[in-house]
Amino acid sequence: MLTAISGINWGDEGKGRMVDLLSENADIVARYQGGNNAGHTVINEFGEFKLNLLPSGIFRKNVVNIMGNGMVIDLKHLIGEMKNLTGRGISISPENLKISDKATIVLPYHVDLDRLEEERLTRVTGKPYGSTRRGIAPVYGDKYLKKTIRMSDLFFEDDLREKVTNIVAYKNLLIHGGYNAEPVNPDDIMAWLHEYGDPLKEYVCDCGAYLRKAHNEGKNIIFEAQLGALRDIDFGIYPYTSSSSTIAAYAPIGSGIPGIKLDKSIGIMKAYSTCVGAGPFTVRMSGEEAEKLRKAGGEYGAATGRPREVGAFDVVASKYGVILQGADEVALTKLDVLSYMDKIPVCVAYDIDGEITTEFPSGLRLDIAKPVYEYLDGWKCDISACRTKEELPENARKYVDYIAEKVGCNIKYISVGASREAYIEVK
Repeated sequence: MLTAISGINWGDEGKGRMVDLLSENADIVARYQGGNNAGHTVINEFGEFKLNLLPSGIFRKNVVNIMGNGMVIDLKHLIGEMKNLTGRGISISPENLKISDKATIVLPYHVDLDRLEEERLTRVTGKPYGSTRRGIAPVYGDKYLKKTIRMSDLFFEDDLREKVTNIVAYKNLLIHGGYNAEPVNPDDIMAWLHEYGDPLKEYVCDCGAYLRKAHNEGKNIIFEAQLGALRDIDFGIYPYTSSSSTIAAYAPIGSGIPGIKLDKSIGIMKAYSTCVGAGPFTVRMSGEEAEKLRKAGGEYGAATGRPREVGAFDVVASKYGVILQGADEVALTKLDVLSYMDKIPVCVAYDIDGEITTEFPSGLRLDIAKPVYEYLDGWKCDISACRTKEELPENARKYVDYIAEKVGCNIKYISVGASREAYIEVK
């Protein structure tokens, strides 16, 4: 069984929590895109963890975790993340963590370039992309320019040095010649690669071959996405997107088995909307209304700590995300956060210069879209102990059914609290 778990909206929907939950019955969890520019928060018997690179199945003793070829990996960050987990009693070894030999390495100058460009945009236009400044856009750009170092390169010293020397000479044309910043020294890059790359060599393998064998043996494989559909490089709110494909259809490609089809796609969406980073966010709340929701949901970025923009559930964006992800079923997270509201707003359409639409727009049309709201009655009580849909208050059930009908997808899971067991599986 091949199942993709991906975000319906702008990211931060709670994918890590759902992967951690559903990996109980998995043999393998594979991350297939992105880097350390977003985080997955997992709360289990070991405590609370914020993962940026490691797959969320890492807490399960019998699960093998894959970091696929579609990922971009900051080796220093990965080493730190691994040390943090092992220091808290989580076992990590080449038996339960495998890194694709085709995965791309994020180098220190990619992080510098990210920062330099955000600073230039802020200075010149006042409109930066809202990057996490983790080097993601520069490294993906270099990947398609065929000017990056991959994990497999770590094993061939002479060839690695030649590649680093040539690539650094090219990058300095921009770093020193364009941004007038300190030029990169190839010896420093080689030293960095040895310091943080050498300890990871034993984890590197042909993940595609490993996954093909596992699939042929009938293993249960979960594919874990980073961010959400609206951050996809092709179909998201471009250019305020990530630099990779965040949709479920990319899962087999980014993990190493492009010729094998998914069996199921599970989309994750919050019971309200959140967004980290720049770009259009039609349902954005402000002032006291926003702060109440932000505090109730603990809405601060897992990778950056930045306060998230918050808003009402967006039917237009969510229905679009469900379509992009080809979702067979949906997990609705953080329903409990809305328990304080008397009336719960839901954006059911966009007003674009007087035209009412339920189709998600792009470009300037999205920038100028205004939300059209409907309001549902709240339930005003604690639902964190509910373990069946029937135990939910009537208005909470009505809210769930309303959302499912509007986005056109069955809601299979409902989270009612932060802990692993605080969820409802709808029979």
